[in-house]
Amino acid sequence: MLSDLDRLWVYLSGQPLLALLVTLLAFLLATRINHWLGGTPLVHPVILAIALLIGFLLLAEIDYATYFEGAQFIHFLLGPATVALAIPLYDHRERIRRRLVPILVGCLTGIVTAVGSTLGIAMLLGAGRDSLLSLAPRSVTSPIAMGVAEQLGGIPALAAGLVLLTGSIGCALAPWIFRALRIEEPEVRGFAMGLAAHGFGTAHSFAQYGALAGAFSGLAMGLTGLLTAFILPLVARLLGL
Repeated sequence: MLSDLDRLWVYLSGQPLLALLVTLLAFLLATRINHWLGGTPLVHPVILAIALLIGFLLLAEIDYATYFEGAQFIHFLLGPATVALAIPLYDHRERIRRRLVPILVGCLTGIVTAVGSTLGIAMLLGAGRDSLLSLAPRSVTSPIAMGVAEQLGGIPALAAGLVLLTGSIGCALAPWIFRALRIEEPEVRGFAMGLAAHGFGTAHSFAQYGALAGAFSGLAMGLTGLLTAFILPLVARLLGL
């Protein structure tokens, strides 16, 4: 029996689809664990799935390049999934059009607050240039954050990790903040989640607050990423980074 399992493992480990299978199983298991824990955002399924995958790759002694050969299909789906957010935006286009000015002002305010507080605290703590430029885009979605960090001379991998951490913290704290401030409107909840917690917040908004909140969250995520890509290089140049 053991020899059969060994042969099965040898066969699977040589196939790129192993990475795809393991990724899906890790996310399913992480989702189930999160459900068992009452759906708490403190143990976000994505973060938990990443931890499970890291543990598996270390135990199986599989390097990231080999893993990505099989998992790149999921990576490819990130683009279509992002584009699909245009569907709820179209459904609620009239609401968005009527609130366009507050939306743009809110995005700009959120960007200035996020970047300013992040760089200010990091500078006070003595962070180096690479760390500062990797921290600055932490509140936008991973692909944009990695691209901006790389363009500015930061560390894309560190930027991606900080984005995930920001998203999970945002999902954990937002429900408490909404209750404390008595914020009930789905548009406001969704917009705040997309602005502060990007993709994590958008997924959370669709799941917890409905399609309207998800539409405003996706809008905030997209606008914040777009504006940050233009604003952050100017801020870095002004600060001499």
